[in-house]
Amino acid sequence: MTALNRVPSLMARAGTASALTLAAVGGSIAVPGVASEAAAASPASKALRVAAAKKGSPYQWGATGPHRFDCSGLTLYSFKKAGKKLPRTAAAQYNKTRHISAGDRRAGDLVFFHSGNYVYHVGIYAGQGKIWHAPKTGDVVRLQKIWTRSVWYGRVR
Repeated sequence: MTALNRVPSLMARAGTASALTLAAVGGSIAVPGVASEAAAASPASKALRVAAAKKGSPYQWGATGPHRFDCSGLTLYSFKKAGKKLPRTAAAQYNKTRHISAGDRRAGDLVFFHSGNYVYHVGIYAGQGKIWHAPKTGDVVRLQKIWTRSVWYGRVR
């Protein structure tokens, strides 16, 4: 297909570009909103959206989705859908991430709950002091405020 054959479809998407302008630049233009939002998003923001989409899914110890999750199963599943591989447990995920300070945390970073050196829970930071996580038996995947200061943060590489 030549550049001139693409002009009508490009003009329909661009709305304001002229045929001569499009032909002069070879028919290639960047139009806001034409590229899918998911294609432009970072793996961390994709993982955050995947976790949020699992809202209400039941907790099940050892489950890694797609319908039931434990805490590290939710993070593993969410990042896998975003194209990143994580180990299975919260502690192993902590060891695999780049450790960051609370001041450097961003939406999509992992939040690790610990007692001393023991990491016992993980969620995905959603911003404003909240995480998406699979809390415990009898509960469901949900957004919740971070309830303790005994947390570490990690960024998936």
